[in-house]
Amino acid sequence: MPHKVIVDCLTGETTEVELTAAEIADQEAAQKAAEAERKAQELIAAAKATAKAALLDKLGITAEEATLLLS
Repeated sequence: MPHKVIVDCLTGETTEVELTAAEIADQEAAQKAAEAERKAQELIAAAKATAKAALLDKLGITAEEATLLLS
């Protein structure tokens, strides 16, 4: 069973406590949400890269040439 550590900052005492079923469910939900957000960000980045490559191809220039134009 997963545990959490509770630290009393005044005394420096640490206590290890088992997580409740609700805390485990919350943790799993947070992990799933974080994974979904990571995948969404990957899809956005891939879409941007694809759009950039299509635009550069349409303009007939390379990424290096585009960088030179912007500098």
